[in-house]
Amino acid sequence: MVQSVRRAVLVLRELTGAAPRLGVTELADRIGVSKPTVHALLRTLEAEGMVVQDAESGKYQLGPALVTLGNAYLDTHELRARSMTWANVLATRTGEAVWVGVLVGDQIMVVHHAFRPEGVVQALETGATLPWNATALGKAVVAFAPGEQQKKLLDGTLPALTGRTVTDPEALRAQLEQVRDIGYAVESQELTLGDAGIAAPIFERTPGVAGAIGLVGPVERLLDEERRQAHAIATRETARNLSRELGGFRAGGRLPAF
Repeated sequence: MVQSVRRAVLVLRELTGAAPRLGVTELADRIGVSKPTVHALLRTLEAEGMVVQDAESGKYQLGPALVTLGNAYLDTHELRARSMTWANVLATRTGEAVWVGVLVGDQIMVVHHAFRPEGVVQALETGATLPWNATALGKAVVAFAPGEQQKKLLDGTLPALTGRTVTDPEALRAQLEQVRDIGYAVESQELTLGDAGIAAPIFERTPGVAGAIGLVGPVERLLDEERRQAHAIATRETARNLSRELGGFRAGGRLPAF
């Protein structure tokens, strides 16, 4: 690896964290390099619009150029492009919001968000990154990830976002096995209290999982006994249609028969 590039990435990651602005000394301590080195990195990143310096405090924060890069990633993402119409159809069919996500490291990134059809105020979640273990999307993807990757994720950090988030590796392993059996994942108040999720995996042309598509909404509505099964079937069918569009298959050259 090129050391200077790696250090620049570490700086950007620190600025992505909880503190919106950090000074040279704070960044140097966090990434373990000298202050002159951090200062040089920041000046270079600032010249390219990747970071900006607050005139009053002298501290740095993420810059506008990153928005352009992020939008370019989303605009050229094949799964996002293919999923837009299907996500809208699923939202109309179920009356719920729909997220499409991909696994990035140990996080699920929401690459598309179709709003709930009802005209209520909703926040756009496209670009959000969420712990895989706290989302139905994450469980749907990881259940079909290669064995080594799945083991690494289960052995890694498993954050608890609410008191209901499952963080026990063995409990998660059992959930992933169930997902492989029934073809969809369920999350109840693990990401946000009061909300739930139902998601199914999307397969691509190579033997692997491309991402997942799922419903997100109030737990009392999404997991209502009368509607839960219908929501799961609709989500699974949509994921299967998307998989076909992507040329998806698994071992044996065909999609799993859920």
